[in-house]
Amino acid sequence: MNNTAAFFDIDGTLYRDSLLIEHFRKLIKYELIDEREWSEHLQTTYNNWDKRQGNYDDYMYEISDQYVGAIIGLKKSDIDFASRQVIKLKADRVYKYTRSRIKWHKEQGHKVIFISGSPDYLVQRMAEKYDVDDNMGSMYIVEDGKMTGEVIPMWDSDSKDMAMDIFIKKYDIDMTKSFAYGDTNGDISMLKRVGNPVAINPTRELLSYMNSDPFLRENAKVVVERKDVIYQLSSKVNHIEDCCK
Repeated sequence: MNNTAAFFDIDGTLYRDSLLIEHFRKLIKYELIDEREWSEHLQTTYNNWDKRQGNYDDYMYEISDQYVGAIIGLKKSDIDFASRQVIKLKADRVYKYTRSRIKWHKEQGHKVIFISGSPDYLVQRMAEKYDVDDNMGSMYIVEDGKMTGEVIPMWDSDSKDMAMDIFIKKYDIDMTKSFAYGDTNGDISMLKRVGNPVAINPTRELLSYMNSDPFLRENAKVVVERKDVIYQLSSKVNHIEDCCK
């Protein structure tokens, strides 16, 4: 029995941006929520990250909070309509390296599992698109066919740790032989629990953590994909902290 698994984060690891942001924009485009929900302050936060002047985690938490508030009371059928459009139009916008690794793991008979902070209705569709074995995303609660604004999150390391416990038990996974792929501090628990951790285009915060953690410093690989070139580095790679501020 092959009980090796490969755990993948989605946003920033497979998908080259954020599924939640794409969904937010589609809801505005189709006039399902008011354009003012993408506030001036939120645009400033986005611009700061786009210019690499802001912290990625802060940027994502703020946008997630705004998104959750904006969808309260929306019909689940409208959410699903926008979700289908995101996957139809954007799901191929992924990193070549990660796509190839998913293919390789499937060829080896490994369980391929997505664990993502994006909404469950987007993660599920992305899992179907890439024909993976299982998935778990942030659970957005629906009552009487409408979004309540209540969320059971999957974007932090502790939540992903609990998700892994579920999958380990479900598939009797040997973690010493397994793989994990992530890009932010929210993926630390996944990376630390497997024998083969891989950080893909890691944030400065994750890279700093990896350099301070004995296991990850010795065992993790760092992959950077830029344009059509893929670089594989040691987790001990030096990185610039203060000179570019």
